[in-house]
Amino acid sequence: MSRKIKLEETAQPIAKSEILQVADMVAKEKGIERDDVLEAMEQAVLKTAQMKYGEGTRLEAHIDRKTGEIEIFRLMDIVERDPKFGKEILLAEAQRQIGDAKIGGILKDKLPPLDFGRVAAQVARTVIVQRVQLAERNKQYADFSEKVGEIITGAVKRVEYSNIVLDIGRTEGILKKTEVLPHENFKIGERVKVYLVGLSKEQNAPLLNLSRTCPEFMKKLFEQEVPEVYDGTVAIKAVARDPGSKAKVAVTTKEPNLDPVGACVGVKGARVQAIVDELKGEKIDIVNWDENPAVFIVNSLAPAEVSKIIMEETGDKVTAVVPDKQLSVAIGRRGQNVRLASQLTGWTINVTTESQETEERNVENARILKYFMHGLDIDEMMAQLLISEGYFSMSEIASSPLDKLASIRGFDEDIATELQQRAIAYINAKKEEIAKLCKQNKVDTELMNYELLSPELLEVLVKAGLQTLTNLGELSTDELMEIAGDLLTETEAKMLIMKIRETW
Repeated sequence: MSRKIKLEETAQPIAKSEILQVADMVAKEKGIERDDVLEAMEQAVLKTAQMKYGEGTRLEAHIDRKTGEIEIFRLMDIVERDPKFGKEILLAEAQRQIGDAKIGGILKDKLPPLDFGRVAAQVARTVIVQRVQLAERNKQYADFSEKVGEIITGAVKRVEYSNIVLDIGRTEGILKKTEVLPHENFKIGERVKVYLVGLSKEQNAPLLNLSRTCPEFMKKLFEQEVPEVYDGTVAIKAVARDPGSKAKVAVTTKEPNLDPVGACVGVKGARVQAIVDELKGEKIDIVNWDENPAVFIVNSLAPAEVSKIIMEETGDKVTAVVPDKQLSVAIGRRGQNVRLASQLTGWTINVTTESQETEERNVENARILKYFMHGLDIDEMMAQLLISEGYFSMSEIASSPLDKLASIRGFDEDIATELQQRAIAYINAKKEEIAKLCKQNKVDTELMNYELLSPELLEVLVKAGLQTLTNLGELSTDELMEIAGDLLTETEAKMLIMKIRETW
């Protein structure tokens, strides 16, 4: 008579095998680690066991990674006396089960296998789904974290409120309306290149911050199209964009025999044209970067020709002087060219023509000429000689080395000494006069001591009723010009007002 086979003898090995098979299948389908799936299953078993033995019971579940066997343990603290039922065990009993038990240790008491009922199975399924989804989200976040700052490709899935939803691998990315080029339209299913600016963790999936308008996107496109940029032979130092319209890119190289601009343009413009096509016709000016700011600024204003660059005392502003016929080219349509040049170089660029610059210089020289003739009590020729040698204020004359003044044609040491004494006397007298005037008009000390105001300019401002630096900064350029008269050029008036407003 053959032995009767019990159900448990055949069911248990099959169940073990199925657990590992399911774990492998889910891991492959979701693109996550097999251990993550098995950990989710362990949590499901633990949740089900707690339903049976009580939430307060300390339990531990383990699935053998080779056999698929499920083990459930009750954890009990080993104590000397008065054990709490189900949570603690006496030392003597613990030592009977495991010989090296000690007080303060933990005994793992193996429990019988669980019988999954309908409710328990549903709970287990829910826990597994939640844990697998969490593992999948963490895996996606880790994968995309490595791609931040790179170009990725997605297929257009749908459009929501003018935002484009892209299907990217196992998740979705939203390309906001503000990050799409003007007049750019995509069809459902069309593949789109985007720049991954960053990402954040969300409940359902990582939220991808995508862009096609940022300067970094263009830089990465050059890396894709230009081998010299990709391998670092040509470096992109700066990018400025008016997305969809025009961009400027500054490039350089340490290779003496390589033209970085030519490398980026390519034969017959093939390389840069590929980028222009990707950006729906956005025009790109590629210019040489230079460590000399003046040279870099000249290059950045291309295609305009620049006669000279005047660096302002403020340290972050320059005036570019261009031929009269080049003014519109330098400024560009709606100021686009000079605006992009400013973004590219980091300098505030003011553009003026040669005739305007000459006129302003003549007006300034005439003012200084009159100033020297009156303040130093000298004739026009002597005043003109001082200007031609680069002296434009009384303080410059007062602090100049005596031998330098004496070396001017027609001057000698006696004349130089007399001029310095007169300049010092003028400055002191003017200080006393202005101090008295400021006191009478209750002028704020901040305005009195502002370093960019000459004594003469401060005097006319106070006489015009200004009492604080804020009063001065609130003036328009035309209002300041009307008060200052020939003490300021229009460019100087603009710069002074802008400098004051920067401190607000």
